[in-house]
Amino acid sequence: MAARQPDATEELLRLMRRQIAATGLDLRGMTVLTEAATGAYAATPVIAALAGAVRVRAFTRSSRHGSVAEVRAGTLALAEAAGVSGRISVIEELSPQILGMTDIVTNSGHLRPLDAALIEHLPQRAVIGLMFEGWEFRTDDIDRAACLRRGIPIVGVNERHPAVGVFAFLGPLCVRLLHDAGLSAAGRRIAVLCDNPFAPFLADGLTAAGASAEIFDSADAVPSGPWDVVVVSLRPEDDRLRLADREIEHLAHVAPGALLAQFWGDIDRDAARRHGFSICPPNAPHPGHMAILLGALGPEPIIRLQTGGLRAAEIIHRGLPIGPGGIAEPL
Repeated sequence: MAARQPDATEELLRLMRRQIAATGLDLRGMTVLTEAATGAYAATPVIAALAGAVRVRAFTRSSRHGSVAEVRAGTLALAEAAGVSGRISVIEELSPQILGMTDIVTNSGHLRPLDAALIEHLPQRAVIGLMFEGWEFRTDDIDRAACLRRGIPIVGVNERHPAVGVFAFLGPLCVRLLHDAGLSAAGRRIAVLCDNPFAPFLADGLTAAGASAEIFDSADAVPSGPWDVVVVSLRPEDDRLRLADREIEHLAHVAPGALLAQFWGDIDRDAARRHGFSICPPNAPHPGHMAILLGALGPEPIIRLQTGGLRAAEIIHRGLPIGPGGIAEPL
């Protein structure tokens, strides 16, 4: 008789429990404010409850990904399967009373932006947990001045920590971006524009998929090809596009006919099309955001990231030691 295959819920719960153990996440005695969302992101409030949080408020709103009713049903079904439904509330409003009881708040999508009005009602013991590394901080997400004024810390998560290990998924995620555009990475010459710590992970993933990948820290540094693909993974900047008309004109000269793959970093797409580039993905991401999300590779990288982010916030909240290479990265 063939062995029974675990269903999706069982797999989510297995991954969550594994990551809680791997990171040492312990939220006993704490109240957590996070989001309720769809897909693998439904796991975030459940992770907090499984790690012992006495109370988890999961804020949601309708979006293109699902209605409030759908999100609530999915979140509570997962919580029921985990045996923690009694400690999770799916909410649609953030009252001063709810904010005033919070120990950890995540910068998750439905909660963003964490503006001054929200931060004003948090207790001084509260910690804001980023679900990315500290150097990736986006000024549009959180009113940092309000946090400094109130003495509320913001902490990033070291995604390269062995217990988190999210950056290892970046290369496969780039391969998936090309696959979704109908292009196999194997045998392709790929120029990767990357000025940040993503670089070695993108190069390793593309090479493992059979591509010949070279890293350049700017568009101007790319020499004449032939290039099949130009991957853009440039750290966003608040005041300018990372690929504007001048940079795109240079790329059109050195990489004519190449696919322009937007992984991260904002692009003047109209200029790119004027210069003859095809662009993937077809729809531009929100400014400053990645154009393809980790969830495209399944739930594991999301669960690793969310658990790590909660652990980083817990470390700061408890005043635990912080050393180089640790999970917590205070801003």
